[in-house]
Amino acid sequence: MSPYRVTVVIPTKNRGRLLAEAIRSVQALDGPDLDLEILVCDNGSTDDTVDVARALGVRVLDVPTAGSAAARNVGIRAATGDYIAFLDDDDLWLPGQLRPQLALLAAQPDLDACVGQVLPTDAEGHQLGPPYPAELPADGDVFGAFLQRWPQIGALVVRTSVRETVGYQDESLLSSQDWDWQLRIALRHRVGHVAVPGLMFRSRPIATTQEDETNWRRVWVHRRVFWRNVWHGRRRLPRARLLRTALRFDGVYAGYFLRSGAAHAAAGEHPAARRSIACALIISSLHVAASIARDPSEIKWMLRSLLG
Repeated sequence: MSPYRVTVVIPTKNRGRLLAEAIRSVQALDGPDLDLEILVCDNGSTDDTVDVARALGVRVLDVPTAGSAAARNVGIRAATGDYIAFLDDDDLWLPGQLRPQLALLAAQPDLDACVGQVLPTDAEGHQLGPPYPAELPADGDVFGAFLQRWPQIGALVVRTSVRETVGYQDESLLSSQDWDWQLRIALRHRVGHVAVPGLMFRSRPIATTQEDETNWRRVWVHRRVFWRNVWHGRRRLPRARLLRTALRFDGVYAGYFLRSGAAHAAAGEHPAARRSIACALIISSLHVAASIARDPSEIKWMLRSLLG
């Protein structure tokens, strides 16, 4: 049997050391059954990132427009494989990536994409929870599941033909471009699932200025992506379920800022803690009240920060 021809798209910027680890995790999967085309899409790096990639024997493409969506789009356009897979430069592929998805796609031609499982870890690689998703609908209609919790794009394998039906990632979005793209795929195509951990997803630490700012921007983009895809798929799911899902996501972001605020308060960073409290209240005062009701001790760090 001919090897599977797979294009692997890796967007990057100024992450030479992490990029090297990411590339090696892809190359470690190589074998006679795989024909891998690795495309590193560089978004204007000013460090040794490009040299690192070339030293590992992979092709580097320049990305003229800023943003991870623009970088992935350059790779999607340039892909020559029959399948496209993705890996962010700060994550790693595990031995269970690619082959299970490819086998399912080969066995079921009616599927146009397949996801494996994501293993959540901290920055040092310590596991933070069980692999997800544990399961997806067997009929391939994963739109509702992707609305509730979308897999990281590094666990996804698609047929290259989806770029003709779904198009490219939305470069106008400041974040969540990969989720928007996966929702559009789920609206148009059937998506398979293999319960095999294939991606090590490195979570970033909370209560940093960068992560607080990122999550503040993300919540508004997230709402835009959610509701515009819900509009297109509004007949697929009951309204009550959609509302519960929207409220749950508000709770996720409000919860982030409560955890961030508590961490800032514990470090004596009271101005940052106050900003986190304000963000949580703006996103969902209902979830803040519910969190305090569940754990009244939370009011202590809030008062210390407000009075500090």
